[in-house]
Amino acid sequence: MSADTDTPDLTGGRRGLQRIMDSTSTAVFAVCAAVTLLTTLAIFATLLSSSLDFFSAVQITDFLFGRDWSPNPLGEGELFGIVPLIIGTLTVTITAAFIAIPIGTLTAIYLSEYASPRLRSVLKPMLEILAGIPTVVYGYFALVYVTPLFKATLFPNLSTFNAFSASLMIGIMTIPMVSSISEDAMSAVPDELRNAGYGLGATKFEVSTSIVVPAAISGIVSSYILAVSRAIGETMIVVVAMGSQARIPPVKEIGGLIPYVHPADVLFDSGMTITVAMVEIAGSDLTGGTTPYDAMFALGLALFVVTLVLNVISDIIAKRYREEY
Repeated sequence: MSADTDTPDLTGGRRGLQRIMDSTSTAVFAVCAAVTLLTTLAIFATLLSSSLDFFSAVQITDFLFGRDWSPNPLGEGELFGIVPLIIGTLTVTITAAFIAIPIGTLTAIYLSEYASPRLRSVLKPMLEILAGIPTVVYGYFALVYVTPLFKATLFPNLSTFNAFSASLMIGIMTIPMVSSISEDAMSAVPDELRNAGYGLGATKFEVSTSIVVPAAISGIVSSYILAVSRAIGETMIVVVAMGSQARIPPVKEIGGLIPYVHPADVLFDSGMTITVAMVEIAGSDLTGGTTPYDAMFALGLALFVVTLVLNVISDIIAKRYREEY
């Protein structure tokens, strides 16, 4: 028998098929990426086109610094000041952040560092169920249960439609976003860092707060910004629970010298966010091509720019503080 026995090539026949599959998958992924990009560009182009028509009729300074919002041509006339809408949006967003960020971060620390794997496998899916509840349910719950409860107990001056209940529900809704993303970032921290801390005599609390959290800070901050972006764009909760009264809270003075705004004047009364204003215009009988109708696109462009800026900041922070192991 010859010693130079030819070994059959068992893989050569599959190389052509593998190349075709690789090329096909690459093309499919490229098409999906292109569709995403083109959709974003189409939305931006649509918003910009109608916004330019709006700003041809309304001065951009009147839009950005105006103190009255009344797109309905009846009554006081057409007023397109975005300031009261910004106040309402910031009120809801900041209050919701004060609820979601601390609770979500502490929850993430518990799931990552204290909970057993079995308990984590149960608690995390249950927590993420909150993100799957329709937002209109949150709004209805705030209007029917939360507001009457606080009005009967802690805050008797609470209005039926108010920013406080809406902000509370938005904060609860965004807790899973903060906790889930932050927990994933903390779980990605290598155990070698934890063991090094324990070897130096650190307690579990010290390891969690002084080693794990700083090492995962890029992912944690990204979760904060994404949650804030989600709160800014929330619609149904504020439509149902907050009302639709565009208003600027009264400015008071301490001793006649120091101006201030009482939190109750902002949180306990009705208000209007940018998204609510867009919903009202879309649901009204205003026809396309009119200035009030184009105002909806100007508001959408403002939200688009704010969300884009927040996402850019999130990427910058993630790249700046990302740890590579």
